[in-house]
Amino acid sequence: MANLTLYGLKNCDTCKKALNTLDADGHDVELVDIRADTNLEEKVPQWLKEVGPDMLVNKRSTTWRGLSEGDKAAVEQGKAEALLIANPTLIKRPVIETGADVYVGWTADVQAVF
Repeated sequence: MANLTLYGLKNCDTCKKALNTLDADGHDVELVDIRADTNLEEKVPQWLKEVGPDMLVNKRSTTWRGLSEGDKAAVEQGKAEALLIANPTLIKRPVIETGADVYVGWTADVQAVF
C-alpha cells in the first residue's frame, strides 16, 4: 500500500474517521497538523492547482461565515490562496496526498479510491 499523508486536525472528527479507516485498511498514514506543521505557502498553491478552490475551500465552516463579503467574493473569483494560507481552518479537511494525487474531504467518492 502507498504511503499517505493526511493533512488535518487531531480533534477533527472527519479526520479521525479517515485516519482510522485508512489505518485499519493497511495504509501507512501520517497525520500532519494543517495549522501547526504544514508549510501552507508551499502546499496551498499545489492543492489549488490539483483540486481548485471550489473543492478546497470549506464554505460550511465557521471561519467562512465570519469572512467579509469582499473576502468571499475574492474566493469566488479564484483568489483563494492568500486567504487559505492566513486561515488554515478554511481548508476542507482532510487533504490526503498519495504522492501522485490529492483528495479533499472524506466523502464516499474519496473513500472508494482507498
